[in-house]
Amino acid sequence: MSRRTTDDDLPRQYRLLEVPDAGTGMRLDQFLASRFGTRSRTELVRGIRRGLVTDEADRPLRPSATVAAGQRLRLYLPGIAPSSTPPPFPPILYEDDRVVVLDKPPGLPCHPGGTAFTWAVVGLARTRWPDRCADLVHRLDKETSGALVLTKDREANAYLKRVFKEGGAVKEYVALCRGHVPWEHRVIDAPIGPAEGPIRIQRAVRPDGLSAFTEAWVEARTIGTDPPLTRLRVRLHTGRTHQIRVHLAHIGHGIVGDRMYGVPPAVFLHYYEEGLDDWVVEQAGAPRHALHAASIRFPHPDGTEVSVEAPLPADMARWWADPALLPCGGHSDRCD
Repeated sequence: MSRRTTDDDLPRQYRLLEVPDAGTGMRLDQFLASRFGTRSRTELVRGIRRGLVTDEADRPLRPSATVAAGQRLRLYLPGIAPSSTPPPFPPILYEDDRVVVLDKPPGLPCHPGGTAFTWAVVGLARTRWPDRCADLVHRLDKETSGALVLTKDREANAYLKRVFKEGGAVKEYVALCRGHVPWEHRVIDAPIGPAEGPIRIQRAVRPDGLSAFTEAWVEARTIGTDPPLTRLRVRLHTGRTHQIRVHLAHIGHGIVGDRMYGVPPAVFLHYYEEGLDDWVVEQAGAPRHALHAASIRFPHPDGTEVSVEAPLPADMARWWADPALLPCGGHSDRCD
């Protein structure tokens, strides 16, 4: 996206930001200062006065302008707006005039996080369909690949969010797990709540948690490989944060590449401080957790049914075909 301007100092790309309910009635400069806490209000006001914040029609706004929920702002502010070209748009598995299902690649977040700009699915979708109200229906973890549902209008989005919340969508995943799972089918009924430990975002099975049900089937086991792996087909019956990862680690068969579950806390803490280095990859067992949203089925807002399959991504296919490509992850005799 670009903006017509005679000022060569202005960035050519913008970040589209939708005002949440909590922002209703706030001054523009106050709202941006609350959203981007590392930026001073003085700095933001200076940028607004330079015409670096506009409405969706690209009309410059004043610092004192009042914002409202659902309003979309274009931010051209350096460090907040994108400074690089967007990544390729994810493959489209299904599309009609109201609903889209993407094959999200691993490593691409659904929403940008923090104050620095990050390309994410929602921004790419709003760039591709600038005249529509493109938005996510649900989310996948940044490293999880596979089927992700979006809508192009607010009514469809509200309808499908309600369907997903009420359990009306059938979501199945493929997971590559550590070791040989000894059963063929299992329902994991284990409540999930906050974990007690040094990782703030971590979840855990605990008796006072929210009810969580995961159903799993063994698709295949490796034969004579080091490390031994099991490929599971997993269906979610509830939608708790990190549910599949928590449940599989809880039963002793954590997902290969998971840096938070099934490994010591030091692995994630090191990753948080130092990034993804060789030690983290070796301890986790892969460069990312091997979890893929393989299929999804849900009722369309217009009354039909949508059923979509997402092919196994290339990295997981390679790891399954030749587990010797993976480091031992600190859980094999090869590490001794």
